[in-house]
Amino acid sequence: MFLNGVTSSGKTSIVEALQNRDDMYFYVVANDLFQEMVGERFLRENYWQHLSRVILLMYHTAKLYSDMGHNVLIDGILVERQELQPHYQQLMEIMQGNPFSVVEVSCPLEICRARNIARGDRYEMQSHEQASLMARDICYALRVETDKHSPEECAEQIVRALCK
Repeated sequence: MFLNGVTSSGKTSIVEALQNRDDMYFYVVANDLFQEMVGERFLRENYWQHLSRVILLMYHTAKLYSDMGHNVLIDGILVERQELQPHYQQLMEIMQGNPFSVVEVSCPLEICRARNIARGDRYEMQSHEQASLMARDICYALRVETDKHSPEECAEQIVRALCK
């Protein structure tokens, strides 16, 4: 299952709520975790070139876990950049033959902006910038709204709609 949304939309909070459930278990792969696999110097030199490689490795890692019969959450953002194009199509090809759903994690950009400021580890307009890069025409299985529902409520919506 891919939780797709801009930074501070609530993806990681939903992941944590899903992992806290007693009725199922999920392994997690996340953009942030895989980005840490690339040295800071390389990211400064050519961020998107190096990040695009590690993102595709992350998808193959998720596929491996799924192939082994495990539930997997991908905490990420489907962006269309030259280095990844066609990003969404590549993801779907990698996951072909596996049970797979994309969940839209939705939150108004102004709320994401306020969350970015409060967090302090993101820059203020990062969510806005990511929204402009977001892949279009994604076939979502479900949309959850983190400005209207708690992470636990969003997790429950996901489980009810996609896991039973």
